[in-house]
Amino acid sequence: MLTPARIAVLVSGGGTNLQALLDAQRDGKMPHGEIVLVVSSRAGAYALTRAENAGVAARVLSPACGQKPFENELSVLLREQKIDLILLAGFTVILSAEFTKQWPRRILNVHPSLIPAFCGKGMYGLRVHEAALARGVKVTGATVHFVNEIPDGGEILLQKAVEIAPSDTPETIQRRVMEQAEWQLLPLAAERVCAEIVREKEQKND
Repeated sequence: MLTPARIAVLVSGGGTNLQALLDAQRDGKMPHGEIVLVVSSRAGAYALTRAENAGVAARVLSPACGQKPFENELSVLLREQKIDLILLAGFTVILSAEFTKQWPRRILNVHPSLIPAFCGKGMYGLRVHEAALARGVKVTGATVHFVNEIPDGGEILLQKAVEIAPSDTPETIQRRVMEQAEWQLLPLAAERVCAEIVREKEQKND
């Protein structure tokens, strides 16, 4: 019997990418992974309601207490829940090098551009799409990458391009990138890494 990899999803806002993951899991598109925990950096984030509706345990951990206490508390929670893979889905807290090095190739982030364009510290949400419009690019998209100590600097796993129309606003680009790229790529990447985790566990048990 397959024991799926245990997934924690870290969020800060509405949780549209979390919903895409929950939908993919419900539809059998992530057979090697199971979302068992949602952690929000912000109380009142709608992502917490999405987790509750799906019957997934949810916690609020505020970074206001400081980076180190926040990450220490997060680490304890992840260990308690025996988490195998961390997914950053609209998570606006930049994790420290000290934290990320404990999870090599086990943290995934989705970013709303074709990295290396329009990425790095301070580039998130509508800012990314505003920058793309200001630059006049004709194609944008989304990237799923492994997380390391450099913001948006980890190895790229998947990318998908999305065209920009002359009439676009940052808001319309944001919506199209989510629908056509982010919501498709993140579950796909999660399943790929979870399958690898399950395979490694099975080899250890042989």
